[in-house]
Amino acid sequence: MPDVTPFAARYDRVRNWLRAHPLALDGALAVAALICMVAGSFADPNGPHGPTFGTRTPDARSAVLMLVAAGALVFRRREPMGVLLVTGAVSVVELVAGDPAAPVAMSAVIALYTVASRTDRPTTWRVGLLTMTVLTAAAMAFGSSPWYTQENLGIFAWTGMAAAAGDAVRSRRAFIDAIRERAERAERTREEEAGRRVAEERLRIARDLHDVVAHHIALVNVQAGVAAHVMDKRPDQAKEALAHVREASRSALNELRATVGLLRQSGDPEAPTAPAPGLAVLDELVTTFRQAGLPVEVARADDGDPPPAAVDLAAYRIVQEALTNVQKHAGKDAKAEVSVVRVGSTLEVTVIDNGPADAAGPSDGGGHGLLGMRERVTALGGTLTAGPRYGGGFRVQAILPLKVRVARAGEDR
Repeated sequence: MPDVTPFAARYDRVRNWLRAHPLALDGALAVAALICMVAGSFADPNGPHGPTFGTRTPDARSAVLMLVAAGALVFRRREPMGVLLVTGAVSVVELVAGDPAAPVAMSAVIALYTVASRTDRPTTWRVGLLTMTVLTAAAMAFGSSPWYTQENLGIFAWTGMAAAAGDAVRSRRAFIDAIRERAERAERTREEEAGRRVAEERLRIARDLHDVVAHHIALVNVQAGVAAHVMDKRPDQAKEALAHVREASRSALNELRATVGLLRQSGDPEAPTAPAPGLAVLDELVTTFRQAGLPVEVARADDGDPPPAAVDLAAYRIVQEALTNVQKHAGKDAKAEVSVVRVGSTLEVTVIDNGPADAAGPSDGGGHGLLGMRERVTALGGTLTAGPRYGGGFRVQAILPLKVRVARAGEDR
């Protein structure tokens, strides 16, 4: 069986060259149409056994009209309507004055096909009906043969088929363009969606890292300061403070390992298996702050079904970050109160402290702590308020919906 690959390659090269040089293709089409018209002008369609050649010869006028009509086809892509007007007028002149008539109407058929393939359907209907009517009427009214001959009906049929074929080609081209545009749009949408998901995941991991590091490093700093202060006079208390430092650093390493483990591939070893922290381990979190010297009172009224995992983690991180800010900014004599209350379809998390009125609190937007809390709450569709209390201290309150609808970029919340 012959190999068709070289033929296909040559065909593709020729097709690409013709697409890059449309004028050459139109010139070749014009030459082919001229040859067909000249050959048809020598044929007598009314022979005894079909068309016969050599029984008639075209006159000079017909030759000029065929040259004009074929030459106009070279510009059919640039000016389709103008070429149709020229070829139609030349065809009418030949049908009225030619005796016998040369097949100049062939050029008008090609021009009508071009108009139909490059305009819309209403224009094709109007122009096609007008061309069909004018050419057929001229052939029937001024031709030497009877009006019902096959030559006259052939003009009617060929013009109709040219308009239909051009409209079909235009529809197919529009369909292919629509499919290509839809595929390109879908590809852009997939890329944008992937980029958005990567950005969201990066922000989430950054918030987790900040919460973990800020909390545990603050505890390590406090306990290390205590150990340094009492090292000489109270070595037992210094030893206890160093034990808390080691415990806090171990917890920080474990949480960092779990957070960084999220970046592993699914088949990598030592993937984290521990669940994310939540309100179930809130007492353990509060204990670490108490051991660091910060008195914390907890009030909870969140009995019932456990909140969604995203809400549970956000509430835990908000309490963790707020208590860390209290320890860093509220002073050594500060106390904190934590409240977790379920109100209808929301969960209210409040952290307040009694720091002095002139204590420097966390700046809303100046650091990453409050910004991270606000991003967590906003992503869940909740609200966060943070600011100084009247008479001293600071207050952080988050209202989290128990029915989570994650906010996406560009959506209304």
